[in-house]
Amino acid sequence: MKPKFILSLLLSGFYLVATAQQVKFTEFDLDNGLHVILHEDKTAPVVVVSVMYHVGSKDEQPERTGFAHFFEHLLFEGSPNMKRGEFMKIVSSNGGDNNANTSQDRTYYYESFPSNQLELGLWLESERMLHPKIDVAGVKTQNEVVKEEKRMRMDNSPYGKFTQNIFTNLFEGHPYRWQPIGSMEHLDAATLPEFLAFFKKYYAPNNAVLTIAGDIDPGKTKELVKKYFDEVPKGAPVVKQKFELKPITKQIIDTAYDANIQIPAIFAAYRVPGMQSRDNKVLGLISTLLSGGGSSRLSTKLVDDKKTALQVAAFNYSLEDYGAYITFALPNNNTPLNDLLKDIDAEVERLKTDLISESEYTKLQNQFENGFISANSKMLGVAENLASGYTFQNKNTNDINEELNVVKSITREEIREVARKYLNQNQRVVLYYLPQK
Repeated sequence: MKPKFILSLLLSGFYLVATAQQVKFTEFDLDNGLHVILHEDKTAPVVVVSVMYHVGSKDEQPERTGFAHFFEHLLFEGSPNMKRGEFMKIVSSNGGDNNANTSQDRTYYYESFPSNQLELGLWLESERMLHPKIDVAGVKTQNEVVKEEKRMRMDNSPYGKFTQNIFTNLFEGHPYRWQPIGSMEHLDAATLPEFLAFFKKYYAPNNAVLTIAGDIDPGKTKELVKKYFDEVPKGAPVVKQKFELKPITKQIIDTAYDANIQIPAIFAAYRVPGMQSRDNKVLGLISTLLSGGGSSRLSTKLVDDKKTALQVAAFNYSLEDYGAYITFALPNNNTPLNDLLKDIDAEVERLKTDLISESEYTKLQNQFENGFISANSKMLGVAENLASGYTFQNKNTNDINEELNVVKSITREEIREVARKYLNQNQRVVLYYLPQK
């Protein structure tokens, strides 16, 4: 396998916080509690219609995992006004594309259309929210789809279960300990009334954000939103359960075996604050410093100079309640995994003792700012970042415009202190990920 494969695998499902400066928007609430965000951009004749529901795998019961991800699929089944399986056909036949994804904290649906199809996008999402087709036939169909997805992405994918093994230990006592795809046994055992109850509780307008970005007239769009979403009934308030985890005070060592790999890997994971924390943003800079590009510290040391690693990386897996700061390496020339871990640890310790140089600091700031611009160069990025700011930053939609200034205010001293606070060996999980004979 190519060494770069695992890095793309690790990053494929992560929410990357990156925004452009001064994204203009308007926002309002419908009487049923639906929060609506509008962003006008006449650059191209396209429009994105998206809905973010504040429900993910952490909202599931331990004996019924996988529900949120299951609904990501189930809500494409249709409605009384749409035949089963017609949702995506309607989108594609009108020049659009669509998708959805689920994390531990939210479920996100979107359609991208030529701007003259804005009303169609609003109708589709209102149908999904108002009266989706949830029946035995749809549940059975999507159950098989989810099982196949699990086989492809986890069971038969190289390194596909590393997060499962890490999170089981890192988040013991929290729903983050299971993966969004959940347990197939739980889904098999679930009844139709359980699925209906889950939908009623979490997929109400007062637990959602509708974001429309692109070539729109805000006044006309507001009227269209009312036309299609006013009739959706408000749900009961969603009360999120709070989880307080005890600190990890002793290194946890685990081993996992994977029949899909030939090259072993070494992972080290630290439990860190969630995405609302300033320290979370500092950890994002630290991951860029250690492995953001070919000239980063870890890549230069292990891949270029010592040639002991085929690939090495550090990344901040950012979630709402907590986060996971993870390092990993693939060995070159049969280098012992413990040697790789020792060299990674040495670079982490250097962060905790020495201030990074002024040139490194400037490079970090430039990399982050470039990421902001790149992420919001398309309406899909703008729509998701607006929705995420409202959902996860205390209803502060303007977080999209504030975050760059926050990151620029982070000092070199702060980087050192955050590394000292969270990246300690007695606070982590070490996973040896080995080929299964």
